[in-house]
Amino acid sequence: MSVVALPPARFTPKQRTALVVLLGAGFLLSIDFSILNVALPQVGAGVGLDVGALPWVSTAFVLPAAGFTLVCGRLADLLGRRRLFRSGMALLAAGSLLGGFAATPELLLTARALQGFATAMTLPAALSLLTTTFAEGAGRERVLGLNGALLSGGFTVGALAGGTLVDLLSWRAAFFVNVPVAAAILIASRVVAESTRPGRTRPDLPGAVTVSGGLLALVYAVIASSLVAAITAVVLLVAFAMVERRSPAPLVPPRILARRTVKWGNFGGLVLFAVEPAVIYLTTLYLQRVLGLSPLVTGLVFGVPGLASVAAGVLAGRAVGRFGSRVLLVAGLVVQALATLPLVFLGPDRTALLILVPALFVGFFGHVSAIVAFTVTATSGLPDEEQGLATGLTSMTQQVGITVGIPILSAVAVHGGTHLALGVAAAATLASAVLITVKLKEP
Repeated sequence: MSVVALPPARFTPKQRTALVVLLGAGFLLSIDFSILNVALPQVGAGVGLDVGALPWVSTAFVLPAAGFTLVCGRLADLLGRRRLFRSGMALLAAGSLLGGFAATPELLLTARALQGFATAMTLPAALSLLTTTFAEGAGRERVLGLNGALLSGGFTVGALAGGTLVDLLSWRAAFFVNVPVAAAILIASRVVAESTRPGRTRPDLPGAVTVSGGLLALVYAVIASSLVAAITAVVLLVAFAMVERRSPAPLVPPRILARRTVKWGNFGGLVLFAVEPAVIYLTTLYLQRVLGLSPLVTGLVFGVPGLASVAAGVLAGRAVGRFGSRVLLVAGLVVQALATLPLVFLGPDRTALLILVPALFVGFFGHVSAIVAFTVTATSGLPDEEQGLATGLTSMTQQVGITVGIPILSAVAVHGGTHLALGVAAAATLASAVLITVKLKEP
């Protein structure tokens, strides 16, 4: 795909249309991640799923979403990014339709797995189409800022939309609403130009099998606290590293992982997505169980700071151009950590909201700013033919981080209390900021 350098605020009509399509797809997928979380009891009752099995509604989604993102990102490079993007949107529509009509637990979980796999196909393809449609520089940074804002905002919108749809209609509407939106995006995506594909490249099947199996085992090990799965994950990921060193056409060339920007940019992204969603989860429990707020009021409490996500997305792209993505990544992590610290000292009185809401506002601003910086850092300096791999890595980082962060900090909260878990979150984020500062400055 050809890249045309444009001034920051001047995109062609075709680029604007492509931007709406690709950002819309990312926003829809981020909504889809969280839209059923508030409706799990109704979903379980609707298909006869036992209460103890309700977590599998989320697990069935996140396992393929995290496990296959990296492979799908590389397939986008080899088979065509628009082709994989369109296939993913079609699969999302099919999975959503199946979920809406599901009458048994098996069909419901299958539908969620299809939605998760559609996410693995679509997210890296959409992001790589963005990074190749818009030239590296101010234009791309502005676009990635908008992308970060919408991805972050989608999680909040998903929770609010899920509650509204369940109250007004049915939990099935949370599935059915995806179908016309995905279909519209699929039709409109014809305006997006297909990427150029390299010559014949032998697929790295051993690499694909070992990395996907390793990631699936890793995510399952964290979710289910399974030692066997953890050992399996280590064995498969070590095997993947060995395969990649010897493969004539590796899925992930070692030289790319050796780049400091790729390695430490993704490390920063992993911390971002592991910590902040977990902080939001713990804060949600605090608001409802300690302060006694209703789900609707809880959503409104998060809605006000959520406006910071939009502002950060708009401003972060400009800040990257002025200060550099590495500086903004570290600054965003520090702001996110410092905004978490006041939450450690909140008490059972509702006056705590006077501290909580501003702290969340500042934390969301730092979080989204760092998301933009992490994406720019981890994808810059690579040729177009490897952007699918680069965005596959960033998308995998996002999915794995979101998946493992909540169980880990929840376990800390169970054994040491919510205040300790929030303190650990702040300390880990600050320590990561220091480490990234040192490593990205090394010659």
